Amino acid sequence: MEIVSGPISSCSKEHQKIYRQWFNFVDADGDGRITGNDATKFFAMSNLSRSELKQVWAVADSKRQGFLGFREFITAMQLLSLAQAGHELTPDILKTKDNMEPLEPPLMEGLDVVLSKSKAAGINGKSEANGFTQPQPLPSVNQFISKTTKKAQTSIHAVTSVIDGLKRLYMEKLKPLEVTYRFNDFVSPSLVNSDFDAKPMVMLLGQYSTGKTTFINHLLKCNYPGSHIGPEPTTDRFIVVMSGPDERSIPGNTIAVHADMPFSGLTTFGGAFLSKFECSQMPHPLLEHITFVDTPGVLSGEKQRTQRSYDFTGVISWFAAKCDLILLLFDPHKLDISDEFKRVISSLRGHDDKIRVVLNKADQVDTQQLMRVYGALMWSLGKVLNTPEVVRVYIGSFNDKVDNKAVVGPMGKDLFEKEQDDLLIDLIDIPKKACDRRINEFVKRARAAKIHAYIISHLKKEMPALMGKAKTQQKLIDNLENIFAKVQREFHLPAGDFPSVENFREVLNSYNIDEFEKLKPKMIKAVDDMLGYEIPELLKNFRNPYD
Repeated sequence: MEIVSGPISSCSKEHQKIYRQWFNFVDADGDGRITGNDATKFFAMSNLSRSELKQVWAVADSKRQGFLGFREFITAMQLLSLAQAGHELTPDILKTKDNMEPLEPPLMEGLDVVLSKSKAAGINGKSEANGFTQPQPLPSVNQFISKTTKKAQTSIHAVTSVIDGLKRLYMEKLKPLEVTYRFNDFVSPSLVNSDFDAKPMVMLLGQYSTGKTTFINHLLKCNYPGSHIGPEPTTDRFIVVMSGPDERSIPGNTIAVHADMPFSGLTTFGGAFLSKFECSQMPHPLLEHITFVDTPGVLSGEKQRTQRSYDFTGVISWFAAKCDLILLLFDPHKLDISDEFKRVISSLRGHDDKIRVVLNKADQVDTQQLMRVYGALMWSLGKVLNTPEVVRVYIGSFNDKVDNKAVVGPMGKDLFEKEQDDLLIDLIDIPKKACDRRINEFVKRARAAKIHAYIISHLKKEMPALMGKAKTQQKLIDNLENIFAKVQREFHLPAGDFPSVENFREVLNSYNIDEFEKLKPKMIKAVDDMLGYEIPELLKNFRNPYD
């Protein structure tokens, strides 16, 4: 039996055994998940009010996944115990109770009787999981647990979380449309299960020696395997820093074919890129919730004229679509935005809500210089980002040797601490918002795939039946801007959802338009129904069960 660590480490081994027995009892399907339907009647045995139970579920299911795993179940039990003791439940109540005596399990009225009956029923044909007898389907157990219906148990459509529902909708509704109109060749590779199950990712971008690797090590409070730090360009590859059983580095070709990792799509960039890609694994509490992507320094000056052996901006764009947060790092001595950096920032188009700017190493200048540096940075960013809104810039020095005394005046140490706290809050919120981000990205992908299908089918329709195909194809490719505008007007589509004309034209040049598929209204309608009805219904089914 595993012993839980982390946010609920104050739970004793003895209590964990009790909670494991309760968890197995409520988890009737044995899939390691307790949905709202499973939990409602079990939680009601605590005799708390509906409003208190609503708050318990909201705090325990902070990621809004629609289910509780074992860790979240323990959190819920501790919250029940606190509520029974008269405490007001808040999202941070367990953090404030860390230094108190370990919380006793809550009082669950009638649970001992039901557990004893289920154990007695399992004597002649018991199945054990994690050392505890699984409850048998007796009427007394059904009295407290809303089991999945018979139809759902025998159907492949049965889902136990929002993410499971998105997987099913993708395989049944969206992927057929993507494959038919070659969306994976033009925009993004097809998704696999690991893409849905992956932990939230944070990508760091910036020129060399702006403190990207140091920033990660500062958060981890140790060096990750394979990290190199220096004033010269040290990180020469993309490094994914993620949780693992031991400290090790895995080569890129191995990661790309690993079924449990969401990096299979990177094979499209070829062996030249995969040789510059690796995964750094280590056991760490933070990495259980967030994965970091450390990138090579963006080139400037004469160096940027040296061609990389792979599509650097293409890789950045691929990671940008997968990441939950993108940090652009600058330091006071590297405020210039080179041509390559401009291309990198342009490749982040469509992911503006994920971008945060960090002015790092701010302890190297005094207050007056810092004000001038900040103004110069905002001016440079305004020319590149092309947005009327002001981008959020965090000021600080994210390393373990900060000299706050260098920043004098009223803005010194206090400014650094507030800015760092704001950025850390942004990072802490990432796991909580991960499920919402998955839904957001899924809907964005579905809209893009639908528009792509309209464009491809329109190009196919414009091709002649017999003669002049090559000439017509070239004319269509040259006139792509007008084609996009025509499709937009015909189907009343938002202009902001259309892909980049230049990128689309570049890929289209290597295809024979005459081999594309005609418009299939049934496929489009299936995606429309998914967006209009099935996704809202999915979210409704896995919302807080006490709403």
